[in-house]
Amino acid sequence: MFSSALKSFTSNINSNYTVSTSPNSTSGPWKIYDGKKKSTGKAVSIFVLDRKSLDSHSGSLGRSSASSIKRATEEVVERLKKEASSLARLRHPNILELAEPVEDTRNGGLQFATEPVTASLSGLLAEKDDQERAGGVGGRSSRYVTEDSEGGRRRRELEIDELEIQKGLLQVSKGLEFLHDMAGLVHGNLTPDAIFVNAKSDWKISGLGFSSPPDNSTKPTSVQPISLSEVLNVDPRLPKSVQLNLDYSSPDFVLDTNLNVGADMFSLGLLIIALYNSPHTSPIQANSSISTYKRIFASSSTIPSASNSFLSSRPIPRDLTASVLPRLITRRPANRMTAKEFQQSDYFDNILMSTIRFLDSLPAKTPGEKAQFMRGLSRVLPSFPKSVLDKKLLPALLEEMKDRELLSLILQNIFKIIELLPSGRRPFTEKIMPRLSEIFIPPATAKGPHERDPAKEAGLMVLLEHIKEITTNCSGKEFKDIDILPIIHLAIESPTHSIVDAALRTLPVVLPALDFSTIKNELFPVIASVFAKTSSLGIKVRGLEAFVILCGGSNDPDASNDGLNGIMNSTASKKSSSTALDKYTMQEKIVPLIRAIKTKEPAVAIASLNVLRQVGGIADADFVAMDILPVLWSMSLGPLLDLKQFQAFMELIKSLSTRVEAEQTKKLQELSGSNGTAAARNDDFMSFGGVSAAFPSDGGDGGEIDFERLVKGNAGIPESSNPLDAGWDSAPANATAQPPRSSNTPKAATFSWSTPSPTTTTGNNMTGSMSSLKPHQPGPASRTITPDLARFEALSPTATQFSKPLQPQSNFNTPLQPSTPYNSAPLQPQPMSSFQPPPTTTVNWGASAANPWSSNNSQPSPSLSSMGNLGNSMSNMSMNQQRPAMSAQSSFSLPPPPGSN
Repeated sequence: MFSSALKSFTSNINSNYTVSTSPNSTSGPWKIYDGKKKSTGKAVSIFVLDRKSLDSHSGSLGRSSASSIKRATEEVVERLKKEASSLARLRHPNILELAEPVEDTRNGGLQFATEPVTASLSGLLAEKDDQERAGGVGGRSSRYVTEDSEGGRRRRELEIDELEIQKGLLQVSKGLEFLHDMAGLVHGNLTPDAIFVNAKSDWKISGLGFSSPPDNSTKPTSVQPISLSEVLNVDPRLPKSVQLNLDYSSPDFVLDTNLNVGADMFSLGLLIIALYNSPHTSPIQANSSISTYKRIFASSSTIPSASNSFLSSRPIPRDLTASVLPRLITRRPANRMTAKEFQQSDYFDNILMSTIRFLDSLPAKTPGEKAQFMRGLSRVLPSFPKSVLDKKLLPALLEEMKDRELLSLILQNIFKIIELLPSGRRPFTEKIMPRLSEIFIPPATAKGPHERDPAKEAGLMVLLEHIKEITTNCSGKEFKDIDILPIIHLAIESPTHSIVDAALRTLPVVLPALDFSTIKNELFPVIASVFAKTSSLGIKVRGLEAFVILCGGSNDPDASNDGLNGIMNSTASKKSSSTALDKYTMQEKIVPLIRAIKTKEPAVAIASLNVLRQVGGIADADFVAMDILPVLWSMSLGPLLDLKQFQAFMELIKSLSTRVEAEQTKKLQELSGSNGTAAARNDDFMSFGGVSAAFPSDGGDGGEIDFERLVKGNAGIPESSNPLDAGWDSAPANATAQPPRSSNTPKAATFSWSTPSPTTTTGNNMTGSMSSLKPHQPGPASRTITPDLARFEALSPTATQFSKPLQPQSNFNTPLQPSTPYNSAPLQPQPMSSFQPPPTTTVNWGASAANPWSSNNSQPSPSLSSMGNLGNSMSNMSMNQQRPAMSAQSSFSLPPPPGSN
């Protein structure tokens, strides 16, 4: 590999530049390497000549004088050195620009650095020939695989179409005009090897090894004139690439030995024919032989002319054959057109070439002409070949972006070019994105608020309008890391409302290019901050629409079209099944922002409604009930809403309420199923039931102190042995051994104004009735137990003594017959007809009429009879228990009040 030999060179270029390991192209004796300056990273092309390539060619020709070979080789080296040094003296846009001067290498070679070049024109034509042989006319695009200075390999498309040829010939003619009129030189060897195509697709003139002042020139120059007799003497010991190429030479040189500028125009005519010929070679094939060359020009049939179609196997454009080539390929130099006349020919009279011409001279135009040109450029861009758009127009427009007044117009054309290119990702990421960052992102050293720049804001607006092209031509990582996302942030925080509005409207396009973490932690906080601080109702509404997008919704009314109406809408955007934000952020960040809205404007309310509709479909049911529905109710009662808007609120409120009801019902049903049916029937805590339901007779393990003894302070006195005084729920000691029996000994009923002692047996039915209500809690009196409400069934009321009118009773001595033990299973109350009327009893109130308290009165007192009935009625109110009946009749008398006598 030649790279190993290159490393042995000790020179300024090798020390300051990083050079690729292999050449990307060749031109004549030169091998061209890609390079990059270590200090600045600027790309260059390094031309290298290996002296051994000249020596090896001369050695293959057999025995020869060593001194003569050495002398011929030295002349070639000097001529090539002259070529490089001439580039240093000649500075013109269409002359190859020299970056580092020529220098000698250790083994006698040469090298110099120039602006980056893609290939020589001869290399492009050779590749074009290979392309046409492989796929015919219109076959696949040719590609070079090149290696950059860092070892990376990439493919480069090469195209030579009509406009490329027109543009290139125009640039070459401008270079020739400079050489002829300004530098006072004749190129002398204008061939495809002497023309290079740079990275911008511009054609540059080089190969000035045979350049010389014309005969009888009066212009001062430092270039030494050449001897035509010497250069026309072809030396077979040297490569053809270092000698004059007779195939493109003018008869002025070969036949007349006349050195004039017209010779270059004759060579230009032959070059034009080679561009259209197939293969792409000159119509004159002299094979480095002077005699062959003279023989060709001896016959008119072998000289290119209009009669023989200029010896081209392919058609040549009519503008060239009609007026250009006949004035270039002509025998007499005086009949040939000059370089300036060539530029003014009809061949370049079309809108595309005029556009390129104007663009090349744009720096010299006035601001008004520049603005007018940029406005009309977008209309002609689709007519340009893709290669011209990519390599010529796009770099020129990027260069003009330094003019801030034209920034918005230039950006419109740049995005138009990206849209037209079949693969705009590479030029966008490599050329456009760094330039956008440089213009819109303020430097890190800048502090404080930035001064408003209307021209820059106009450019930012154009960028936001073409955000779709940006996301299409870059990956999510590039979008975030190469300063596009910071530009979006700056736009959202801009003090200009129109820019904020445009930035928020880009969210449907921006969000798919970002990951969840970037959206939540970088993008959403900026939007929320602007929404909370802005005083513009328009930005409020736009911010709410942004929240809808972040929550997975869409602001496009066509997005909700389900297609059931039979109308297909191809422009309707599909609703995303996923959301950009998580449920927590929606509930804890977005809803509080909406709750804090103070304005009652209908537009803000309806926009808030759309956000809450989206959040309500995702949030938890309890959050919907406690947080979202109150906000909806508050907004729905806004005084500025019309009927349709109010109905929209009610529709959402009903929908969310239905959802809350359904989920809560389902939850309760699941809980009821897990706790059993008994618990489900007793869930009504207001169903207290009766006394027996609240205080079960079989619950608890300790006795309860009698209420009367408790309030009288006699809790410590032993209970009476009379089972009637113990209450309906106090079981005798032998309750479990045998059922209770009624006593056969009747006890007289007594009455006293004083309360009998706990040991005194009373026959008062009222007392017995109240004692029957005492709950049953056997065991120690100091222990209580909480009733288990789940164990009690609901009471079913039946016919009782209260369902019929009270019947008067004759006396209070009705015997009560127990039918079952008092601690047996509960019995339902029996109707009044099931009881036998008690025997008539009388109260002896005393015989004396003057003393109403006498006990001998035989007539029953109606009022006391009623009390007897009430006593019997109260005695029958026990909850599922029956009081043991007294064993015998009893009567009592009321003693007179004290001092009645």
